[in-house]
Amino acid sequence: MAGSVFTSALYGDLFSTAEIGRLFTDSAELRAMLLVEGTLAQVQGALGVIPADSAGAIRRASLEIQLDPGALRKPTGQNGVSVPGLVAAFRAEMQAPEHAQFVHWGATSQDIIDTGLMLRLRQALALMETDLRAFVETLATLAERHADTPMPARTYGQHATPTSFGAVVAGWGQPVMDLLDDLGDLRSSCLLVSLSGAAGTSSALGETAAQQRAELAKGLGLGDPGRSWHTDRNPILRIADWMTRVTLALAKLGEDSTDLVQSGIAELRLGGAGASSTMPQKQNPVAPAVLCAVAAQTVALNGTLQNASVHRHQRDGAAWFTEWMCLPQIVLGAACSARTACDLGTGLEPQTKQMLTTVDGGLGMIHAEALSFALAETMPRPDAQAAVKELCRTAQESQRHLRDLVAAAHPELDVEHLFDPGRQLGQAPTEARAFVARVGQNRNVNT
Repeated sequence: MAGSVFTSALYGDLFSTAEIGRLFTDSAELRAMLLVEGTLAQVQGALGVIPADSAGAIRRASLEIQLDPGALRKPTGQNGVSVPGLVAAFRAEMQAPEHAQFVHWGATSQDIIDTGLMLRLRQALALMETDLRAFVETLATLAERHADTPMPARTYGQHATPTSFGAVVAGWGQPVMDLLDDLGDLRSSCLLVSLSGAAGTSSALGETAAQQRAELAKGLGLGDPGRSWHTDRNPILRIADWMTRVTLALAKLGEDSTDLVQSGIAELRLGGAGASSTMPQKQNPVAPAVLCAVAAQTVALNGTLQNASVHRHQRDGAAWFTEWMCLPQIVLGAACSARTACDLGTGLEPQTKQMLTTVDGGLGMIHAEALSFALAETMPRPDAQAAVKELCRTAQESQRHLRDLVAAAHPELDVEHLFDPGRQLGQAPTEARAFVARVGQNRNVNT
């Protein structure tokens, strides 16, 4: 088994992270940190902190030089952090010691690593948003088409009352819409630059430290926190929490669709693969299983990340290392969930005839609640519930349809109306269409 299914050559298509996976490679991390170093030099040159010609040389070199991650393995192991080796290699590759001496001026390793991480998280959020928006668009099409398609709602795994497939789809999509709505605030308050020096005091940055940080933020398109956040991991935690909630929202689709394709029910058909190695009749719900498994892993990792968020004093190696081990897997898990759900959504095929058959199965007792309220119009509600319970017991014992028993016992009731699932959907069609409208409004805002 590979160290991570997300980067495995064997399992990579099963747990696909698409473009986001490339953001969490050694090469991508080095490229992001070099961009930070080059932009920092550019800012410092403009402010007169370092010579302008040296700033220009460093900026150009940061865009041109390619560093081999393997060559930095040994110094990273020795120093416990990658930046000293990166800075040394970068200075050597510049072959201009008169300029290279100003690389990394006044910054500390955590400034460069955290800021580089934020650049990659920004890209990850953008790519994930694209997948999630495509996913809700697919769901909106399904919800609109099947707003009035009856199917059994289930509570505790048992038939409850009729609902519509469109409402079920809306239940999958609304939490994702909430997550998309949260992105604006998440970006503005959590995608932050870090520049505060060795112990968070900015002492080596001089009197213009705050201005350097602000200009660095502007140059990189990140937010200026106005302070040091070396030991305040809330920006990381909030992004990780958002991504964890993505996996949980999509795991709901995984759980429900796994149940709806079970033998003997088959109210839903999934597109894509899922072949058994020995049973030719089977199409296993592989994508739903991926959604559920990824959510389970991500929740566990997020708990570990939260436990590691308390950093001792001004810097803490163990807490920071734990973050390095957990956060990439959380991001890749959310990316995998978004991509998997996006692909799964395009292949969902509701089996409407089977849904109607299932609603009518169970001797019609799915309509028991509606029957009890109909009887409550002419008798006390407790008496109506008792009467319906007795009718349901009789139906089970005699294996007669509840509709027939009600027609004989209560000729005053409109049996056809009571046992017509299309008339017992309550607000389900309205909820389906409200979701469709919300997706449409969101689409218009973002185009």
